[in-house]
Amino acid sequence: MTVSRRTFVAGSVSAFLATGLTPTSAAGAPLPAEPAYRIPVSPDDTAEDLVRKASQVRPTPRQIAWQALERTAFLHFGVNTFTGLEWGTGDEDPDVFQPAGLDTDQWARALRDGGFKLAILTVKHHDGFVLYPSRYSDHTVASSSWRDGQGDVLRSFADSMRRHGIKVGVYISPADENQYLDGVYANGSARSTRTIPTLVEGDDRTPAQTYTLDATDYGAHMLNQLYEVLTEYGPIDEMWFDGAQGRIPPDKVESYDWDSWYTLVRALAPDAAIAVTGPDLRWVGNESGLAREDEWSVVPVKENQYGRTDWALSYDTADQGSRAALVRAQPDTDYLQWWPAECDVSIRDGWFYHADQQPKSVDQLTDIYFGSVGRNSVLLLNIPPDTDGLLPAADVTRLREFRERVDRELPEDLARGARTTVAPGLVSVDLGTAREVDRFRLAEDIAHGQQVESFVVEALRDGAWREVTRAGTVGASRILLLPVPVRARRWRVRVTGSRTAVRIAEFAMYRSRR
Repeated sequence: MTVSRRTFVAGSVSAFLATGLTPTSAAGAPLPAEPAYRIPVSPDDTAEDLVRKASQVRPTPRQIAWQALERTAFLHFGVNTFTGLEWGTGDEDPDVFQPAGLDTDQWARALRDGGFKLAILTVKHHDGFVLYPSRYSDHTVASSSWRDGQGDVLRSFADSMRRHGIKVGVYISPADENQYLDGVYANGSARSTRTIPTLVEGDDRTPAQTYTLDATDYGAHMLNQLYEVLTEYGPIDEMWFDGAQGRIPPDKVESYDWDSWYTLVRALAPDAAIAVTGPDLRWVGNESGLAREDEWSVVPVKENQYGRTDWALSYDTADQGSRAALVRAQPDTDYLQWWPAECDVSIRDGWFYHADQQPKSVDQLTDIYFGSVGRNSVLLLNIPPDTDGLLPAADVTRLREFRERVDRELPEDLARGARTTVAPGLVSVDLGTAREVDRFRLAEDIAHGQQVESFVVEALRDGAWREVTRAGTVGASRILLLPVPVRARRWRVRVTGSRTAVRIAEFAMYRSRR
């Protein structure tokens, strides 16, 4: 095989590191190119077939946009903020909700200054209390005396985030203990054809389009609330579901209408990533904010319960996407799918505000950053507003300190403007003079999939290339830290294992400033 070599002097290494060769089989024949978001798996697939298929999986544009966000925020806010509970009961007096000093612009400023690009509000948690005046529930802000029943947290939140350049996400819990008490949730109703939106008495809407979807009684309730949120509150960029059933009797269960919910979200918010019980991105499997050492975006999945995207392996399996994992999961796999990881964690011990808790330290948050963003994942950090409706001062300060710390850990890219040589599986950088380096950031061009299985970073020292560090996967973002800086003029990253041709989009080097 002829190896091509090109040399560049560029303003940024990442500006041109997107090269590759046509993948070929061992016999030299071109492999079929069938790039797709998900590729079916057959029981007859060999190990080689599985790797070939995994190499052909490609993210959708919405997934590429989502993985570029890096840091996103969660805001758990509702009746639990005032009752001190983490899981509500559904029978709370709505009048307990009294955020007298609500200032969502303060939230937005703090998040913007903390480096966050998207924020997700708990529009409805498992207790069923809704932060906007829904037509389909009495357990909402409209039933509180707060702002004389005219308050709308979601409206204020969405307007503030967009005003400060932050994308808007919403979390609507599938569980609803208030609707259980009202005889709607988990009532055993069969799925039947429903028209969405379902107009109610006094409804002055004239929908431009209606949707005919299969749902249970509660599934239809969810569809109607999704319709309200997705048509009345501007563009939504992330739709966040979990799979909770709430605290209802163990003999009761609601089979969620995932297929219909996904269909409506796609119709009304086509650019929104559906998480984490959704087809676009997955829960990493813990609430500590940490990804696996080698986190794959291409993983084996199966479909459950009316089209729910689910893990073929357990959600907490240590290895989700290696060659061995693909083979191990094959008996339960329907597809190999681009399903990247979101790492959720709260800045405090609880998800809702509790006055006796304090935010995590800057060191803890920085470790979480490198363990999530630095491992091919997106960090979802929860910052809960307090009973006044403000982000606590200590948390606001910590967010700013966190961003400043990351900026010091990864200051200017020393490779920017350097002489760079690119060949298959190899990127060499000449800094022009010896520089100390203790941080590396790499990225693949994920529009061409995730291919790197192992690589080494080397420095030319005393006339020979010497290994400085090594790792496995890269994906959209891989950050490696050196305990002691290494000084050298010439550096290279060498791919030692891959599924097919590799396209490196970024090879950045830093000297941290602590």
